[in-house]
Amino acid sequence: MCSKATYKQLTSIPEVEKVETDLNKTAFILHFKSGSAVNVGDLKKKVEDAGFSVGELVVVFNFNNQKAENNSSFTQDNITYTFMDTKPGVLAGEVKVQILDKGFVVEKEYKKLSKLSKQYPSYATINNNLYHIKTL
Repeated sequence: MCSKATYKQLTSIPEVEKVETDLNKTAFILHFKSGSAVNVGDLKKKVEDAGFSVGELVVVFNFNNQKAENNSSFTQDNITYTFMDTKPGVLAGEVKVQILDKGFVVEKEYKKLSKLSKQYPSYATINNNLYHIKTL
């Protein structure tokens, strides 16, 4: 029942082509339509509309020689992503990243990350067009 409500909310997103469920992990794998712009804030809202919260959100980006180091940023589809807790390097091809902002990680993890706000000043701000990520 719980999964069904979340599934319905996620399939209602116009950019979503397919939703796969993993009931053992209580996880959903979303496949998006080619060329569609995706806002992770919209995904979070749909899960919350179903009466649940996001415990972890992993996104796959297709990078083309993207410089990655702490506090460096890039913009995609008018959304800025800032690297945190990331080993310096250049990213190419498909790379998994985790969204680290409040509401995208469990509360215990968020409190731990909040202590790093001196090192990552933008982490203390809440902005629907700015997200903090960590490469996996």
